[in-house]
Amino acid sequence: MKLLMKQRIFSWFDSYDIYNEFEETAFTVQGKLSWGHRLEISDASGHYLGRVQEEILTFLPKFSFYLGEEQRKIGELKKEFTFFKPVYTLSCKDWIIEGNWLEWNYTVKDSYGDLIMQVDRELFHFSDTYSVEIVKEENALLCLMILLSIDAANCSNN
Repeated sequence: MKLLMKQRIFSWFDSYDIYNEFEETAFTVQGKLSWGHRLEISDASGHYLGRVQEEILTFLPKFSFYLGEEQRKIGELKKEFTFFKPVYTLSCKDWIIEGNWLEWNYTVKDSYGDLIMQVDRELFHFSDTYSVEIVKEENALLCLMILLSIDAANCSNN
């Protein structure tokens, strides 16, 4: 599954449109007023799917993932302390998340080294734009939550 994630230029909070390979809207993300980043994810028809919530008062960036209207917490993403390449840990899956030293491109692999997601930041756009390749479509929402968290963490650092 291929997705293109584009940040909206003119919005008060972080908002994104996510398109599939046919240039149709697959997901929308609305930023909400909150302490830290709060990103609410909906499908193409506007049905609420879940949210990413930044945890504040932490040494390194940390985000919690919630699913559905009942706001069931499914896991957390935490940035680890490293010197050259960014590394994140995910509490809900045994996945390894690594970025390049510029913090623009990321790979997510399972514990066996099999690719889950490949993220490449596209240059020469007015807003943050990412090309995303997700191997299994059933992982799309969690992969999107991971990417939103990483982008929010990078935004907070800059």
